[in-house]
Amino acid sequence: MLQLKPEICTLDMGTLNFRDHVLTNTESHLRQMAASVRDAGILPELEIFDSGQLQLARAFMDEGLLRAPGLFQLCLGLHWGAPATPAMMLALTQMLPDGAIWAAFGPGRHAFPMVAQAFLLGGHVRVGLEDNLYFGPGELASGNGQLVARAANIVELLGGKVASPDEARSLLRIVCS
Repeated sequence: MLQLKPEICTLDMGTLNFRDHVLTNTESHLRQMAASVRDAGILPELEIFDSGQLQLARAFMDEGLLRAPGLFQLCLGLHWGAPATPAMMLALTQMLPDGAIWAAFGPGRHAFPMVAQAFLLGGHVRVGLEDNLYFGPGELASGNGQLVARAANIVELLGGKVASPDEARSLLRIVCS
């Protein structure tokens, strides 16, 4: 039987209202998921929608439930989460554990401004159709590749370099078996 093991999995670090929908993650449920991810040897991408969720992730690291210093995804600009502003991104980055690897994204019209802001603050970026269906105002993206190419262009224009898949695995401390 073929068994697949992901290199990374998402762990949303709390509950968040999405207009009329709710992403529900109680602390006890998160503890169970964190322990399962840790025991499987998978790197969790800790999705952070507000500052309290970041505090919870840090507490889990202190307890050994999550591997420190962590991989954090700052999710800014979603309805009733942290706003997609430079001040909020800066505030959240100041709460990260020393040595943490982090990235940020914003949905829709916030996508590319958050790419620039994350890079300028020393983080990494995330773009894709999961978060943003549009390439520009009223223009649907043709696919993830178009969004990634624009994000890469922004990073390069700001003096950065886009990592290869092997460089990204090394940066994230992913050990392929």
